Amino acid sequence: MAQSERYLDLPLEEVIGDRFGRYSKYIIQERALPDARDGLKPVQRRILYAMYREGNTAEKPFRKSAKTVGNVIGNYHPHGDSSVYEAMVRMSQEWKVRNLLVDMHGNNGSIDGDPPAAMRYTEARLSKIASQLLQDLDRDTVDFIPNFDDSEEEPVVLPSLYPNLLVNGSTGISAGYATDIPPHHLGEIIDGVIMQMEKPSTTLDDLLTVIKGPDFPTGGIVQGIDGIRQAYKTGKGKVVVRAKTEIEEIRGGREQIVITEIPYEVVKANLVKKMDELRFDKKVDGIAEVRDDTDRTGLRIVVELKKEADAKAILNYLLKNTDLQVTYNFNMVAIANKAPKLMGLQTLIQAYVDHQKIVFTRRAKFDLKKALDRQHIVRGLIKAISILDEVISTIRASRDKKDAKENLIAKFEFTEAQAEAIVTLQLYRLTNTDITTLEEEAADLERRIHELEAILSSEKKLISVIKKSLQLIKKEFADPRRTLIKEEIEEIKINMDVLIASEDVMVTVTKEGYVKRTSVRSYGASNGEDPGMKEGDYLLGHFELNTTETLLLFTKLGNYLYLPVHQLPDIRWKDNGQHVANLVSGLDREDEIIKALPIKEFKEEESLLFITKNGMAKRSQLSLYQAQRFSKPLMAIKLKEGDEVVTMMHTSGKNDLFIATHLGYGLWLTEEEINLVGQRAAGVKAINLKEGDAVVGAATFSPEDKKVEFMVVTQRGAVKKVPITEFDKSSRAKRGLVMLRELKSNPHRVIACKKVTNQASTFTLRTKNDVIESFAAGNYRNSDRYSNGSFIVDVATKGEVVEVWEVIDTTIKTDEQ
Repeated sequence: MAQSERYLDLPLEEVIGDRFGRYSKYIIQERALPDARDGLKPVQRRILYAMYREGNTAEKPFRKSAKTVGNVIGNYHPHGDSSVYEAMVRMSQEWKVRNLLVDMHGNNGSIDGDPPAAMRYTEARLSKIASQLLQDLDRDTVDFIPNFDDSEEEPVVLPSLYPNLLVNGSTGISAGYATDIPPHHLGEIIDGVIMQMEKPSTTLDDLLTVIKGPDFPTGGIVQGIDGIRQAYKTGKGKVVVRAKTEIEEIRGGREQIVITEIPYEVVKANLVKKMDELRFDKKVDGIAEVRDDTDRTGLRIVVELKKEADAKAILNYLLKNTDLQVTYNFNMVAIANKAPKLMGLQTLIQAYVDHQKIVFTRRAKFDLKKALDRQHIVRGLIKAISILDEVISTIRASRDKKDAKENLIAKFEFTEAQAEAIVTLQLYRLTNTDITTLEEEAADLERRIHELEAILSSEKKLISVIKKSLQLIKKEFADPRRTLIKEEIEEIKINMDVLIASEDVMVTVTKEGYVKRTSVRSYGASNGEDPGMKEGDYLLGHFELNTTETLLLFTKLGNYLYLPVHQLPDIRWKDNGQHVANLVSGLDREDEIIKALPIKEFKEEESLLFITKNGMAKRSQLSLYQAQRFSKPLMAIKLKEGDEVVTMMHTSGKNDLFIATHLGYGLWLTEEEINLVGQRAAGVKAINLKEGDAVVGAATFSPEDKKVEFMVVTQRGAVKKVPITEFDKSSRAKRGLVMLRELKSNPHRVIACKKVTNQASTFTLRTKNDVIESFAAGNYRNSDRYSNGSFIVDVATKGEVVEVWEVIDTTIKTDEQ
């Protein structure tokens, strides 16, 4: 084994923790988060510095982007070329950056999310304002460190003569930290910096008088002063960003919505696509066309409306359901003193001010040293010219340059630097004019030295110099504010009745959970055929509804689905519907639909009555089931473990109720005994069940109706029709009366008890062996309670009956019928 190799026996979690800690530190400090002083991430800083070093500046010609990228990854940033080019492109995109740092020729992407051209095709150079970030780099204003291979040096931070972090904002994700700092208006931020710099006791409210809020490059409207104040105070806050829209009148008395500015970081093409999908899917009625009229004059999206469409209501719907309005979350994290820190506005400004004080102090020291050195040389030259003949004869008498310098120093007490300047002096500088120039330069240097010494000795003077520099930048680069700030967040109210096209449709719901709405035209063309559905599936409901109505679907696990009819999939009559799991997320795989209920109006006087397998009953007002959000299943009834809903009835609350059980008991009571409770309640005991018994069916009927009949089907394939008059009216929580004759061996057990709506009603049963048999109510006479009915299935060969349902008639009714 080589002497240098050593194996350490360490716990895995310790090794991984240590390695991940180092990696996290690197990506936090050196990749994803901006520096609070110059507002740049390392890759951005290196791109700008590389362009500056190569002379690729605003006053010079454009240069191939690939050349810059190669230079950056070769000298400063040893990472992928694509990541460097992406960072470079982003600094040139006017819809991403408030004040562009890179000017680019060629395709640099688009607000539609199009990618930029490859770097071999585009050309770039530093923008004019970027030079203000790099200015004075050669005047010892910032520290330099060796690059990755120690072949060159790069700046730790840029001088940044304007507060770039707040002006251009930043976004990034690192390990455990993320940042979202919005862009701001250059002029406002400079005013805020000057205010806080001149008066350290400045409050946040004082700053808010000049810094109104974010100023996005894409414009738009920001709502919520309280969110802005909170963000500026703590570093975190939330505002609403809304597109700039206008409603215009066009020919034929119609209107159109024109969008000229969209929220920051929204991809325009996706926004247009989403709005057009809403039109195509008929989620909202009244939109005739959505088109993108954007050209070189500016952004313009047009939503053309149909005649008599409510433009304001449609605009509100689009704001609510598309990215025409988005929420922007401030998360102002930046690197301060080599550590990530969540900072408010004042802290960010102070970090910048402290940086500028250091930059301008170091610049003043550098300039002072240079001025003092020059003053020393000028004094020597003036002295030499005053004794010019002696100086010349001394030089002429010397052997060489070195000897001349030594002689001048020895004879006239010149310093090394002065002697060097004298011996290298060109002859034309000995004219009278040049002597005057030297005297003027000496006076200027004296004045300059006094100024620099004053700056270094006075904080007030230093601040004045920084202020003057900022004001010059503001004067040259500040442009009008683009984003409008509004104090309150406007609540969006949507009246769906105005937005939904009123259309009569046919709605079908199947036992397996497939739903659809079909146009009356498609239904009429079916010539009485059954609707399309999967083999073995059957209809739970077939309704003629209007698109302004609602469909409620109730499940055995006590949930319900709230489905506005206009949002149901529009599918041809002959085709299968769409499964509810595609319309509502979070539906349990074990759950299944037991009842479909169309609702025109959620009336308070009407109620829903639920009967469960374990004999519980719950009655609640229908109005409680009107939902605002319908993206997931909602609770209809609270069930105990092991219980499930058998049926649900839409009632007036004044009907009678009949409940049938598996062991053959029937209980007749009034539903007024079941008090109204809340939507999430469990209810009360409706019937007292024997051990091993369960409710199999229930139905409501009018107390005046004495001709109510029930079809009873047993597991042995026996069917009978029983009138309600065979039972005595009882009360809640009783056992009920038997409705089958008890047999000692192989007794009958009730599988289903269905109310007969009319004598033409047809029922279908399914056996364990998937044998299907149908029977009509009109073919049976009434039986007494003690009859076991007549057999219609031979269970010995076809299996026991497991399921019974009423066949729903979907034939087209005509006037003759």
